[in-house]
Amino acid sequence: MKTDYKEALQNKIFEYIAKAANELQVETYVIGGFVRDFILQRGKAKDVDVVCVGNGIELAKKVASLLPNKPKVQVFKTYGTAMLLYKDIEVEFVGARKESYNENSRNPIVESGSLQDDQNRRDFTINALAISLNTANYGVLLDPFNGIEDLQNKIIKTPLEPDITFSDDPLRMMRAIRFATQLQFKIEDSTLSSIKKNANRLEIITRERIVTEFNKILLSTKPSIGLKLLYQTNLLQQFLPELTSLHGVDVKNGQAHKDNFYHTLEVVDNISKTTNKLYLRWTALLHDIGKAPTKRFEKGTGWTFHAHEFVGSKMVYKIFKRLKMPLNDKMKYVQKLVLMSSRPIVIATEVGDSAVRRLVFDAGDDIEDLIIHCEADITTKNKEKRKKYLTNFKIVRQKIKEVEERDHIRNFQPPITGEIIMATYSLKPCREIGLIKDAIKEAILDGEIANNYEEAFLFMQKKATELGLKKK
Repeated sequence: MKTDYKEALQNKIFEYIAKAANELQVETYVIGGFVRDFILQRGKAKDVDVVCVGNGIELAKKVASLLPNKPKVQVFKTYGTAMLLYKDIEVEFVGARKESYNENSRNPIVESGSLQDDQNRRDFTINALAISLNTANYGVLLDPFNGIEDLQNKIIKTPLEPDITFSDDPLRMMRAIRFATQLQFKIEDSTLSSIKKNANRLEIITRERIVTEFNKILLSTKPSIGLKLLYQTNLLQQFLPELTSLHGVDVKNGQAHKDNFYHTLEVVDNISKTTNKLYLRWTALLHDIGKAPTKRFEKGTGWTFHAHEFVGSKMVYKIFKRLKMPLNDKMKYVQKLVLMSSRPIVIATEVGDSAVRRLVFDAGDDIEDLIIHCEADITTKNKEKRKKYLTNFKIVRQKIKEVEERDHIRNFQPPITGEIIMATYSLKPCREIGLIKDAIKEAILDGEIANNYEEAFLFMQKKATELGLKKK
């Protein structure tokens, strides 16, 4: 089996690291993701992890001193690491170490160690691969756990006994599924069983770190691989029970509904073919979460999910808050699209321009993302139905385009302001101003008047007369 990987070290940064290591007389290796991705030919590396049997911070400073541009070294004393930027590559340096863990914390007790100690503490065999930067064996691959074989067989497994690996640092369970999703590898049976066994250990991991790994799963080419694994291993229930509540099919009086969990996974996969926007993928993930709490069986009708979009949009806030995700415009964006997720379907049929104007007004700049989501929400296996639904959304897009060009509704502000009303009728701030402004907005959206100053001013006068207001 091949052991010489000098071709992985073509970037000039490795010459400088090797020279610095030689001058300091420390064993030094490039390890982890860089090596794995080079062997998998996953494209140009953006970050490199370097481990030395010695002081990683000292090595980083020595490398920086040898580089022509003398880059700044960022030192993270708490973690014993240092980082520098070489052109567009982040290089992180750390001293080889061994770790031990307390049962109720994922923060390890760290001691200096050998390369073998450092490889032992790695999460998976495919991430324990190291290439030597030492003069004596420059470019030689060190693979103590047959990681190359696991790469060839597309297997995720732990270097040591998996119960120890996952109990020590439960985030590695999320990472196993993340790598399985990104690389489309299989998790080895004993490793997968261990994840199921240790799933409840995830509770000692901060929500932020869980979400970081989960976002990487969502941003993968086919997120359903990871979402299914998270469900099967009971990890998903630990941090997103609202989603797992959608699983299953109820039957009553011979009537069933679709499994909304697996439907959701299909929608996420569909939208991932179209967009890399993280929070649009979150919209696809959460668009039906309101269906579990609103599910009812009605005689003569069957299963219903009345107002599930409204309920789901309210649940988005609770989920984001619990997971310590941003409670800002990103959260509001997901809330809005979940709330509006069924509206474009309605206007695909014979519906007047006013409904289109209101949709465009309410969605604003997010109208395109809303339509992308609705198209992804088509999961029927009936080819004729699918074709019909996609044709309907072409009609929706055309209607939106026509209304936009004619009425300029998106994010519009009514042409008559409160100041104009106050000046015309010698008013101070009062209820009537709001009533007139709302009436003008509704008249424009209904198509009763055009979206211009002249027609809006005439409408203002009419409404003011109805309210008993007189010009000064």
